[in-house]
Amino acid sequence: MNIEIYDRSVFKAMLQGFWGLTSRELKKWMKEPIILFMAIIQPIMWMVLFGKSMNIGAIFSSSTITNMIIPDIKIPGYLLNPPVDGVVTIPGSVASEIVRNMLSGISSKAVESVFGVSDYFSYLAVGMISMITIFTSTFSGMSIVWDRRLGFLYKVLSTPVPRTAIILSKMFNAAIRSIFQSTIILLLAIFLGIKFSPTFSLMSLVAIYIAIFLFSAGLSSLFLAFALRSTRHETQMAIVNLFTMPLMFTSNAFFPTTLMPEWLQGIARVNPVSYITDALRQLTIYQINYEILLTDFIYLTAFATILSTIGIVLSWKYLTK
Repeated sequence: MNIEIYDRSVFKAMLQGFWGLTSRELKKWMKEPIILFMAIIQPIMWMVLFGKSMNIGAIFSSSTITNMIIPDIKIPGYLLNPPVDGVVTIPGSVASEIVRNMLSGISSKAVESVFGVSDYFSYLAVGMISMITIFTSTFSGMSIVWDRRLGFLYKVLSTPVPRTAIILSKMFNAAIRSIFQSTIILLLAIFLGIKFSPTFSLMSLVAIYIAIFLFSAGLSSLFLAFALRSTRHETQMAIVNLFTMPLMFTSNAFFPTTLMPEWLQGIARVNPVSYITDALRQLTIYQINYEILLTDFIYLTAFATILSTIGIVLSWKYLTK
């Protein structure tokens, strides 16, 4: 009987502590809209300045190809029908027009063969959702550092609130923020012309949020674990900067992994950013391949479960006054 009462009291303390700490984090976030603005401005700049200005489709266009490689062409007269004497010269402008007609439509087909979608902007826009989730999740550990420096963490640790509730509230807060900011990025991408696949639906949107939640929970747990004993925000910033760029550029957020060097492909295959990005593309701009999508979700679930467990276990041991 005493054990049952104890279990109920622990569960109640866990639930109340989790809700109270999560509410506090969300209220802090909503009271400082400049933080939200700064968090989403970088992906917006990437989409607008990089996704739109870097018109990769133009590289494969017929006009670019013909302007680069078509000079005047000299053809021996005997090869013509009917044959003629001497050599016939076809001006480069005429040859360019002939080749341009032959290569009509090659731009979108070439881009689609590389990126899986007919325009690079759609490919990049989905990568920006992964990017905003990375930034939000990796900076989640900073709140632990500031709570410690401001003395709030000491007060929480002196209450019956379990340490698990502290970590879970930080993880949940990071996931909610990631979902909210990703929604803004997705809405902006729609305004700028992202091309959804015919399989995109309301259920796809629900699955997108689940994928973001799993990825954010796992990644934020990792950086919360780094911050458990830290008392200097400079140290945490250095850790974030060390990991953020490699996570992005060793994934398929900006470029297909199949075209990367072989040594980099091996890293991309274990990079969780590749799986969240691929899952989002399957749900938005690609025709859904359910086998690939299932693999992505299995990986993300395992990633979130393992790292969340590690974060909770480490909090029991190292989250102290």
